[in-house]
Amino acid sequence: MSTIKTIFLAASILAAQHAFAADIASPLQVPAKSLPVPTAGISTGMQAFIAAPLNPDWDKLWKTGDEARKYADVQAANAVKGIPGMLERLHVKSTASTVDGVKVFTITPDVIPPENRDKVLIHVHGGCYVLFPGESGTTEAIMMAGFGHYKVISVDYRMPPEAYFPAALDDAVNVYKAVLKNTPSKNVAFFGTSAGGALTLEMVLSARAQGLPVPGAIAPGTPMSDVTKTGDSFYTNEKVDNILVSRDGFCDAGTLIYAKGHDLKDPLLSPVYGDMHGFPPAILTTGTRDLLLSNTVRVHRELRRAGVPADLVVFEGQSHAQYQFDDRVPETKEAFDEIASFFGKHLGH
Repeated sequence: MSTIKTIFLAASILAAQHAFAADIASPLQVPAKSLPVPTAGISTGMQAFIAAPLNPDWDKLWKTGDEARKYADVQAANAVKGIPGMLERLHVKSTASTVDGVKVFTITPDVIPPENRDKVLIHVHGGCYVLFPGESGTTEAIMMAGFGHYKVISVDYRMPPEAYFPAALDDAVNVYKAVLKNTPSKNVAFFGTSAGGALTLEMVLSARAQGLPVPGAIAPGTPMSDVTKTGDSFYTNEKVDNILVSRDGFCDAGTLIYAKGHDLKDPLLSPVYGDMHGFPPAILTTGTRDLLLSNTVRVHRELRRAGVPADLVVFEGQSHAQYQFDDRVPETKEAFDEIASFFGKHLGH
């Protein structure tokens, strides 16, 4: 090949590379489309959740802790109405108390199998750090106790306007410290969904920083692991997730209130940026329409890169946290059975 041809070919390749790089930097334009409700292998109950219209309160952009709490109190009053029926269906009891000054609810199954009697699960509820105060934050804990047959301590952590970052994390870690007085860390698990999923990860980071042993296993459900709103599904699932709806919606507003000006990239707010070496085995749960699908996937990859055994469970068609909306839906039992089985394999070892 002549020198001129060689130079021409090299120049063509270089031009193509520059054009490709420019294409990468350009956002993909996607035409409007209709999304049918998936039906294959999905219960009619879950189909109803998937088919529901967008959350009408998705654009509640509170500016203060008082505004968020006013909304949270109304929501909580409605949520607690369904709790007595859930306790009865799942054969568990709930008792309010305090642990080292932190408000908690202890959820106890009527029957605990011998292999679970020395185990304790610590639950941190979701709600964008501002929602589900008091008993309204215990529904996930009730399902875990009922389906998994474990004793669960649900942390009713402080929220705005009572307290701001890092109050929720401090309360959860203080409960863990109290549990460690009578239970070895290998017999303890952390779990929670959304903000609770993030807190689950943050608890491990905080415990390790304080020289505490890490728990035997964790289950961060669709965690708010990057509150800087970084991740593909913040865009691909915008207005597709019918719960969170938008990366610029109520959940972002609640988190900004809780953070109160703190650096959002701090791993104690965005734990995906934390060092996950030495983390306990983890099981993560999400759905294909979840705005936080990427947050969940990214945490899973970071755990695997750090050599941590980690399972990723992705439900077809589900928006944010819909796997734990109703204990009577088959997918709910399926999700909690998988988490319970995971805990059974890893706790106590």
